[in-house]
Amino acid sequence: MSTTPTIVLVHGAFADAASWAPVTSLLLEQGHAVRVPPVYNRSLSADAASVRAFVEQIDGPVLLAGHSYGGAVITVAGVAENVVGLVYVSGYALDEGESLGQLQGGFPDSDLAANLVYTPYPVEGGEPGTDVSVAIDAFPAVFAAGVPEATARVLAVSQRPLAAFAFGEPASDAAWKTKPGWGIVSSADHTINPDVERFGYTRAGLRSVVEIDAPHLVMQTNPAEVVAVITGALAELAGEADAAAGSEPEDRIAS
Repeated sequence: MSTTPTIVLVHGAFADAASWAPVTSLLLEQGHAVRVPPVYNRSLSADAASVRAFVEQIDGPVLLAGHSYGGAVITVAGVAENVVGLVYVSGYALDEGESLGQLQGGFPDSDLAANLVYTPYPVEGGEPGTDVSVAIDAFPAVFAAGVPEATARVLAVSQRPLAAFAFGEPASDAAWKTKPGWGIVSSADHTINPDVERFGYTRAGLRSVVEIDAPHLVMQTNPAEVVAVITGALAELAGEADAAAGSEPEDRIAS
């Protein structure tokens, strides 16, 4: 079993695994083990369960990094035994029993709120559900600011919507209470009020928080800075593991 953590990158709403592509590429070039699972954006509990199951199939420790809604997902999925740390990237660090709507409700709305589109989708054997997406014409400025225009247009028409149910569903766990965490605030974020990010990170007692003058898709616009935070977390965890290993003989003698 590997003792070096696998980095699992968890995407958020209105995006998919490709949103992490620049960061994924840099991490792979550096020789890290990286996995980027899909998030189905149906409910917080289901999405977290899916990511947790994915993580638990990895042989060895895992460092989870979650962007945006993916931050809420890793908050719950991060209780998996082999998760050794959490990295929040422009993300929601929910408390146990708290929903996205509750956390956001304590702060002024971002530009996202006025540009959401609600679309029904069929649910077998039940009432139709509601998908939430970003208005296509507003997407480049609200969600993909700083991304090349041609890329932003493609992202706008290939969104992965988030089920409205997920906004009001409380988090069943808060992994940051038992796992170390690191955070990135996108100070030019128009999708999530940056103060929502700051508040969640402060409450979670994250070990360090880096502010980047970047928009919501900081992984696209500032990938090297995001990678630096992730690899910094890896280095910190490795140092602690080495220190613990070095103390074991003394501990055994003392016992």
